[in-house]
Amino acid sequence: MSFANTYRGKRVLVTGHTGFKGAWLAEWLLTLGAEVTGLALPPSTSPALFDQLGLRQRLRHVEGDIRDLAVVRRVVEEARPDFVFHLAAQALVRLSYEQPVETYATNVMGTAHVLEAVRLAGRPCVVVAVTTDKCYENREWVHSYREEDPLGGHDPYSSSKGAAELVIAAYRRSFFSAPGSSVKLASARAGNVIGGGDWSLDRIVPDCIRALARGESIPVRNRTATRPWQHVLEPLSGYLWLGAALSAHRPDAFHFPAASYAAAFNFGPALGSNRTVAALVQEILLHWAGHWEDKSDPHAVHEAKLLNLTTDKAFHLLQWQPVWDFPRAIEQTVTWYRSTATDATAAPAQTCAQIADYTAAAQTAKLPWAQT
Repeated sequence: MSFANTYRGKRVLVTGHTGFKGAWLAEWLLTLGAEVTGLALPPSTSPALFDQLGLRQRLRHVEGDIRDLAVVRRVVEEARPDFVFHLAAQALVRLSYEQPVETYATNVMGTAHVLEAVRLAGRPCVVVAVTTDKCYENREWVHSYREEDPLGGHDPYSSSKGAAELVIAAYRRSFFSAPGSSVKLASARAGNVIGGGDWSLDRIVPDCIRALARGESIPVRNRTATRPWQHVLEPLSGYLWLGAALSAHRPDAFHFPAASYAAAFNFGPALGSNRTVAALVQEILLHWAGHWEDKSDPHAVHEAKLLNLTTDKAFHLLQWQPVWDFPRAIEQTVTWYRSTATDATAAPAQTCAQIADYTAAAQTAKLPWAQT
């Protein structure tokens, strides 16, 4: 079984397809031959990867708010999806301090609305609901978090994602776990994702790119914080393969019972990619000359200093593992931005080329999802 065998000709609904990760996922699904419907608010940045890839003209684009259950129900009824990848979210920690109610409404009730729409539709469907590594109760310890560790979160964003995980678990147990249930539901928790086309404010890589493009010093506000940095294609390959596992009808395609995959999974990088923000910036500067300055603010809102994930579960149950190491992820990220900075039309080709390069590397590593 491969991605192409799973998604070719299938109806796939992606929420949040106008965002950074959602746009990459939509592009990959289109490459695989899926019929994609996207539900999201308009892009929140300018430029936006969604626009750079011309996705509006290449999939069924629906602008709507997942905080409105009626809208979500209508889209699910019309799309009749075989797969749902739920990525729509308020995804910024610092913004969650400014807009806590909106953050909870989007991340918690929005998730409930997507799952309720699928439940009421009553059709066979695989759902992969995406949360974050920040859903764990972060104790700032050195060992990595496992899927069974307590959920929590200091800030509104992190706690909203922990709450979303509780909603997902409750829907799975209450509605989608009965024998013969036609809906298969899993959640996916990813580390700090980087890659070309992220134009968000208050994220370190876009902040670096904007400063370097202007010939300015990069402002670094949290240089000692450690994160599990990974290229965007790493977790997306995990989401797609998890969806394939949930949908598998061949008993030899996966080694565990289907119920084993209706659960929470971490998708993170190899341990060597757990680096400080300062190390990340220094690696970027190897590919785009410039300099940075420490802009630490002792009065800034709280952000976690130390956060790592373990992906043992994904490795053993899904035979999934990361493909690109930390230097390769940074090189590919900067290459994307530099190529599109000199040619505004290069984004689609550059994005597809990186998907192809990543898949080829996975084939060389003999990962099952990449085999034909």
